[in-house]
Amino acid sequence: MKSVLVSLVLVVCLAGCAESGLVGADLFGQRCASCHGAEGAGGIGPAIDGSSAAVDLVDDQLEGVIRVGPGSMPSFDTLTDEQIQSLVDHIRVLQSGP
Repeated sequence: MKSVLVSLVLVVCLAGCAESGLVGADLFGQRCASCHGAEGAGGIGPAIDGSSAAVDLVDDQLEGVIRVGPGSMPSFDTLTDEQIQSLVDHIRVLQSGP
């Protein structure tokens, strides 16, 4: 019985992670890819993939960049905390490579 309960908890947790990943990928495609590239390799905007300085930012710093939009980057202060966290999670996936 205990192993069944543990399995159910893991399934619920992993489903939430997958949903966050899908939301982050969708938001990135809508809001970020046109400047940073679909894989984060850069374009109009700087690279944010594993080869970039963005790797050194902690999550709070990356969230701040997304909210404020430094330089010519637009701010995304209308996104919810959950949406911004989903974007951060997706960027971390891009930074980890294929």
